[in-house]
Amino acid sequence: MRIATFDSGLHLDDPNLYWGAPAYLLEPGDPGWVADPTSASFPSTTPKKKSKTMPKHDPIKAKDLEFAAQMITFKNNIGDYAVLGLTPAQISGQAADADYFNEAVCCQDIADKHAQQRTAWKNIIRKGGDVPATGAPVAPTYPSAAPAVAPGVEKRFRDLTGIVKSHPANNDAMNEALGIQGDQISPPDFNVFGPELAVRMLGGQPFIDWGWQGKSQFLDTIEILVDRGDGQGFVMLTHDTTPGYLDTFPIPATAKKWTYKAIFRVGDQRVGQWSNEVSITVGG
Repeated sequence: MRIATFDSGLHLDDPNLYWGAPAYLLEPGDPGWVADPTSASFPSTTPKKKSKTMPKHDPIKAKDLEFAAQMITFKNNIGDYAVLGLTPAQISGQAADADYFNEAVCCQDIADKHAQQRTAWKNIIRKGGDVPATGAPVAPTYPSAAPAVAPGVEKRFRDLTGIVKSHPANNDAMNEALGIQGDQISPPDFNVFGPELAVRMLGGQPFIDWGWQGKSQFLDTIEILVDRGDGQGFVMLTHDTTPGYLDTFPIPATAKKWTYKAIFRVGDQRVGQWSNEVSITVGG
């Protein structure tokens, strides 16, 4: 099941929707789930298809210095790929974005380093210490100013790379040259890979925190088992497809320790290793 919010697009008459604190939507495999085609959790008639090619990381660099270098690489090399059909305005706009953002990053880096020097100098003046041979810090020299552009260079660059990658003439070699070929995501090593679980109380019920750990492209579901301390050992709780699961089993009147463990699945097969076991005391 997954946590439901007012802005999640769910219908109040959904038979699998339960409002409370928190509200939640039952999914296939959850106790009490209703196989109603109008429900938001009813399985799609379109089967899930695994990619035939190795999935890739986001090609847009996250770190500012790397993103600035990526923008410059694209600017310097896009002229060799007229076949990709970008207009002169698109090319010049990207070049302006690259230059201005690169200046902004360089200026910030220079300012940060100068601030560190100023802090060190201030400490020497106050508390004493060895004065550097260069003496007091001097005002930094910044790069030549580039023409300013509107905010939002990353979105514009994402949109532009989307156009490039969707062009029929595009290929991986071009993307490599332009600096926009995302690194391939390696499949998990199932000899050591398994779910990572944590459990906490949410709205008076246990909530099992889990996620795909960056490998959702290679996995279908997670199988979660529970031991409710009733002598039955571990029993099936659910097969879940949405990270995070709320256990709505009735809380006992006397204190019990509930323990959870899980394993990932691909199709009908368990894959990888069992998770760590996590426990929480409920009731009482």
